[in-house]
Amino acid sequence: MFKNYKKDHIKVQSYRIYLIFIVFVLLLFISVFSISCGVSEISFSTTLDAFFNFNPSNKDHLIILSIRLPRVIAAILIGSSLAISGAIMQGITRNSLADSGLMGINSGAGFALALCFVFFPSISYLQTVLICFIGATMGAFMVMGISSLQFGGNSSTHLVLAGAAVSMLLTALSQGLSLYFDISKDIMFWAVGGVCAASNEQVLIMLPFILPATMLAMLLSKHISILSLGEEAAKGLGANTNLIHILSSVTVVVLAGISVSVVGNVGFIGLIIPHIAMFFVGADYKWIIPIGALLGSLLMVIADLMARTIKPPAETPIGALIAVIGVPIFLYLSRKQERR
Repeated sequence: MFKNYKKDHIKVQSYRIYLIFIVFVLLLFISVFSISCGVSEISFSTTLDAFFNFNPSNKDHLIILSIRLPRVIAAILIGSSLAISGAIMQGITRNSLADSGLMGINSGAGFALALCFVFFPSISYLQTVLICFIGATMGAFMVMGISSLQFGGNSSTHLVLAGAAVSMLLTALSQGLSLYFDISKDIMFWAVGGVCAASNEQVLIMLPFILPATMLAMLLSKHISILSLGEEAAKGLGANTNLIHILSSVTVVVLAGISVSVVGNVGFIGLIIPHIAMFFVGADYKWIIPIGALLGSLLMVIADLMARTIKPPAETPIGALIAVIGVPIFLYLSRKQERR
C-alpha cells in the first residue's frame, strides 16, 4: 500500500513539473511572437537577430529592444505578481473571491494618482508611478492596522472587513477629487490599465521589488497551505499565524503595489488565475504559486498582444480585455460560493 502511494505521489509530482515546463515554453514562444507583432510588422528572424546581433542603426532592432521588449517583460512581471498576490490573499483569507484589491492596494494607488493630478500635475510619469506605489502601500497598511485593532489580532475575517471599508473610503475620496477638480479624463488611463508606457527604466525599477517578493512567496507557500485549512487548524499544527499573516501581507503589498502603480487598475488576474492553477495542480500552494505566476504572465502577455493588434495603431485597454475573460469566471465562482 505504501509503495502504491509512493508511486502515485511521484506520478503527481512529475505531472506538475511537466505542466510547469509546458506553460513556461508556451510563455516563451508567445512572448517572442508578441515582440514580432504590432503596428510595424517585424519578421521572426529579425526579432531573433535583434537579440544576438543588435545594430543601433537598424530601426526594427530599436523598436524591438526599446519599445516592445520592455512591454513584454513588464507584462510578464506584472501578470505573475498579480497572480501570486491573488493566490496569497485567497489562501490567508480562505475567501475564493479575494484578490489584492481586498488589501486596499488598488484604491490606495488610485487615490494617490488623484492627488498627483490635483496638486502635482507637472511631475514625470516615473514620479507618478512611485507616488502611486506609496499610496498603494499606505492603503494596505491602513487595512492591516484597522484589522489588527480588533480583539484576536489580524484574523482573516477582520482583514476582509477592514479591506472592504478602506477600499470604499479611498475610492469615494478619489471619485470626489475627480469630480471636484475635473480630472476624470486624466485619471482614465490608469483606470483602464495597460503597459503601453512601459520602459527599460521601469523594468529595472520593478525587478528589485518583484524578484525578492516572489522568492518570499515561494518560501511562504507551505505555510499558506496550512493557513488555508483555517486559523484553529493552523495553530494546532504549530503554525505562527500572526507571523504568516504579516509576511504574506507584506508580500502582497510589494507585488501588487508595484504592479498596480505601473499597469493601472487591472482586475481579475489575481481572482481567476489561482483558481485555474488550483484546477490543474490541486490545493497545495507550493505548486499553485509557481504555476499561477506562469499562467498570470501568459494571460497578461496575450492581453497586451491583443491590445496592440485588435485595432492598430489604437491601443485597446488591457483591463477591458481581461474583464471579458474574468467576468464570466467571476460569476461562476460567485455562484459556486453561494451554493456552498
